[in-house]
Amino acid sequence: MAEELIPVNIQIADRAYRIRTSPKDEESVRKTVKIINDKLVEFKSGFAGKDMQDYVSMVILWYATQNGADTNPSVVFEQLTESLSRIEAQLDKVL
Repeated sequence: MAEELIPVNIQIADRAYRIRTSPKDEESVRKTVKIINDKLVEFKSGFAGKDMQDYVSMVILWYATQNGADTNPSVVFEQLTESLSRIEAQLDKVL
């Protein structure tokens, strides 16, 4: 059975969005939105005179480059272990 998605109201750069996410991902979505909005404020104060699209672009670039750098090794290991377990289970079915 597919997991039910719940509606979540978020606000990024003074714009409201209604998205649907799984209940287990809601906290992660809200934390990400907070990080994005905090960075928008930081870039707005550091780079005066730009428009909001410039700030959003700066945040996207920052987030994309940080996302790879801040990866928690234990989370990566756990994800890798789960993936390998799934592959092993699939191989067991075939053999």
